[in-house]
Amino acid sequence: MQRFRGLALVAAILTFALPARAEDAGIDPADAVQRLRDIFTYGSTDSKTALNAATVTMISDPPGGASAQFGADLAAALDDGNRLRVLPVVGRGSVQNIADILFLQSVDLGIVQADTLDYLEKNGIARGIRKQLTYVAKLYNEEMHVIAPKAIRGLSDLDGKTVSVDLPNGGTFITALAVFERLGIKPKFIYAEQRVALDKLRSGEIDAVIVVQGKPSSIIGDIRDERLHFVPVDFSKPLQEDYLPASLTAKDYPNLISDQEPVDTITVPTVLAAYNWPSDSVRYRKLALFVDSFFSKFPALQNPPFHPKWKEVSLSAPLSDWQRFAYAEQWLDQHGIGPATQRFDDILRQLPAASKSPADAERSDTTDREILFKQFKAWQAEHNLPAERNAQAQVRTRKP
Repeated sequence: MQRFRGLALVAAILTFALPARAEDAGIDPADAVQRLRDIFTYGSTDSKTALNAATVTMISDPPGGASAQFGADLAAALDDGNRLRVLPVVGRGSVQNIADILFLQSVDLGIVQADTLDYLEKNGIARGIRKQLTYVAKLYNEEMHVIAPKAIRGLSDLDGKTVSVDLPNGGTFITALAVFERLGIKPKFIYAEQRVALDKLRSGEIDAVIVVQGKPSSIIGDIRDERLHFVPVDFSKPLQEDYLPASLTAKDYPNLISDQEPVDTITVPTVLAAYNWPSDSVRYRKLALFVDSFFSKFPALQNPPFHPKWKEVSLSAPLSDWQRFAYAEQWLDQHGIGPATQRFDDILRQLPAASKSPADAERSDTTDREILFKQFKAWQAEHNLPAERNAQAQVRTRKP
């Protein structure tokens, strides 16, 4: 931990605060009325085609978590009249979102949990799916919330108990199954929409509810029941390959957690995914237009009034076993924004205690270094340290 604190100190020295900016040029009332007329003046077939070519549809999770708010934030931040419009759509959850990206003609992008793709492939549900998808960026992390009566002290206490894991088309279902399977715990799962499940928990019909959403979840924040609490999820070795450590605090959920008792849990990354379109297609060019605007305006999204989870996002963060959308990779390369692993090694080399090179350290103690890197990424997200903020402060929008 001492070495990790050194990393945190060096990283904190390297970061800087990006001031919030708000631009309000003002709109003449006559211009506003004309804009309303333009909305309903469709004109020729060419103008309709251009309007569709400038509209990007993004599917998110049901209301209550960060995903739906991220869609709304992108719509607000990237709106550029008839040149680009982001149209957010409320989806059914991570599993269904992947299917919608693959099969719905109108869906361009979707927010999905990173572990969903692994689950679908490993269980033979969707073979070869990885080649059909790309990712634009890793987004925020979603925390695993386990709500149960206070008599349930740990996950092992749920063995044989009745646990709701949301509906089978969502990310909570996938994460819950993976975690309990890796830990060798066998609850009796039921599938109920989260609000219905919480009512069943309050009435004593079930023993626990799992909710995997970005904190703070509005669904959980509304709970006012002294009989309930969060069950801790230890960052044990079986979970370290695909998840990161996190904590839930009184700041997140003042009705369920006291100031002195943060609750340990894990997080799963979310991904902004897209279909793997050919580079000469209209849909590819539409996504490139989105990437230009999104990446260029990204620093503004990390400030109010947008969701605080934007502070966890690192556009350059790599995702193992995922292929990045080619234009997004090109954009990052052209703007000199490197991956998190490169930043980690750069910081590691600057520490006085790091007498070995990163390569030597990896050969001599690979496991320790991997754990340290995971902790670094978790700390980086918690303390709002995406290194690309510095580089992107100088970025200017380019046409694809």
